[in-house]
Amino acid sequence: MRKTLIKNARIVTDMKVTNGDIYIEGDTIIEVADSISAKSGDTTIIDAEGKYVLPGVIDDQVHFREPGLTHKGDIASESAAAVAGGITSFMEMPNTSPQTTTIEEWENKMAIAAKDSHANYAFMFGGTNDNLEEVLKVDTSRVPALKLFLGSSTGNMLVDDKEVLKNIFSNVKMRIALHCEDEDTIKTNLQKAIEKYGDDIPFDQHPVIRNVDACYKSSSSAIELAKKTGARIHVFHLSTGKETALFDKKTALKDKQITSEVCIHHLWFTDEDYAKKGSHIKWNPAVKSAEDKEQLWKALLDDRIDVIATDHAPHTIEEKSNSYLSAPSGGPLVQHALTAMLQFVHQERITIEKVVQKMCHNPAILFDIPDRGFIKKGYKADLVIVDTNNPWTVQKSNILAKCGWSPFEGVTFKSRITHTLVNGHLAYRNFQVNDKKAAQALSFQR
Repeated sequence: MRKTLIKNARIVTDMKVTNGDIYIEGDTIIEVADSISAKSGDTTIIDAEGKYVLPGVIDDQVHFREPGLTHKGDIASESAAAVAGGITSFMEMPNTSPQTTTIEEWENKMAIAAKDSHANYAFMFGGTNDNLEEVLKVDTSRVPALKLFLGSSTGNMLVDDKEVLKNIFSNVKMRIALHCEDEDTIKTNLQKAIEKYGDDIPFDQHPVIRNVDACYKSSSSAIELAKKTGARIHVFHLSTGKETALFDKKTALKDKQITSEVCIHHLWFTDEDYAKKGSHIKWNPAVKSAEDKEQLWKALLDDRIDVIATDHAPHTIEEKSNSYLSAPSGGPLVQHALTAMLQFVHQERITIEKVVQKMCHNPAILFDIPDRGFIKKGYKADLVIVDTNNPWTVQKSNILAKCGWSPFEGVTFKSRITHTLVNGHLAYRNFQVNDKKAAQALSFQR
């Protein structure tokens, strides 16, 4: 059995930082204490002197593009980028080709991940206007959530039948993850932009087309329906300050019926960045104003927003180099999400304990994941070692996503991920991903 001892760590868990050691056997944390001696001569010792040890990040929203869109990315390439970014578990979205809207296609993804994934994996099941019968067959101990697109995105999975939506909310007991944008509002705004600019729409019109009203109309309507039906919903990628008023900061997370997420790009970029970044920061929902960003930060810090995720969604540089109407929305983020949040720690915008709460603890609580997301005896040894004073610059030569580009190119991060352990296995060390894999399917205690 593999044995690992991490010495002299600054351990971040349960909203505190303590100095100590972590002893691992196989895939499990056996002991966390002030000082631990090696149990035998075959114990691998990692000296974390001066470094933080965090629980592995659980990313509740990624698009790894397999099957069918593997020229953009695949489970092997994108999970490698994930472990390089300290993400030890991911939940992948259903808008692949074919879509993950049948048990058969969901099982196919699970089989690919069991063979190819560097990180622990789970796949959301996709809801459509006509597959409720299939949704109700889902084993909720193996599926993290049902994903519904209430606004169109990559792949046409739009659920726009109000009666269908009401039936889904009334009958599905697991959490329902939502992409909320009002399609009619977007279509109207897009037509206005075409009339004004023709085919040459500037990218800074993206938050005008997919505007605050489109987001708020959809999310507020979904929340109203959830309250009527008792559905447990999780609203993905909030992008507007107006939406943050819809969420509760007083209820404990485990008791919340209605929860929310913010993504790295909506905390980092604003609409002023379109002039320089163009399509590279074209996401759905759109990056919006500096005021929206400030209100998202406020809601994150006061616990109206529960989770930080990536919405990692790679496209090739050739695809992103098209004009506004042809350039797809989305970009790669898993490799740089944690280091981006640690940059905010350096700026004293957020504490490292709060980062761990939102990226590690809360996804585990919200999705009922047992024995992950914390550094505790008996928990899985998903761990990240971070040197917060070891700068490095993002450049094409160190980008691991298959698409080969990043919206963070040229950024110098002050923090560096030195080691990532997945189930006690050293999956990544100093820009090198281990070819050997020890990933496991996530389970959900329901």
